Amino acid sequence: MFTQRLSRQDALSLLRHCFEEGIVQYHSHFHQRCVDRKVDPMGAQHVLRKGTIFDEPEFEVRFQQWRYKVEGKDPDGGMLKVVFTFLSSNQVLVLTVLT
Repeated sequence: MFTQRLSRQDALSLLRHCFEEGIVQYHSHFHQRCVDRKVDPMGAQHVLRKGTIFDEPEFEVRFQQWRYKVEGKDPDGGMLKVVFTFLSSNQVLVLTVLT
C-alpha cells in the first residue's frame, strides 16, 4: 500500500503517469455510484485525465490511505469530483464519483 502523502501537484502528476504508463483500477463502489448518480464512467475518466486537485488530501484512517479528489467538467459540461488513492507509485484506485 502506498501511504506517502503527496502534494496536490505531485498527486496530479502521478495520476497522469498512471494513466499513461501505469495501472488504473476502478473500485466496484465507483461503478455503483456512476449508476446511482447517472454519471458516464467515460466522463469521470475525462475528469481524471484533465481535472484539477483543489483540496488537500484526506487521510482515511480505516483503510490507512491518503485520498485525493480531482474536479472538473465532463465532456457534456457537468461538474464532477472523482475520489482516488494510490496503491503504488504506478497504480491508482478510483474509489467514487460525486456530482
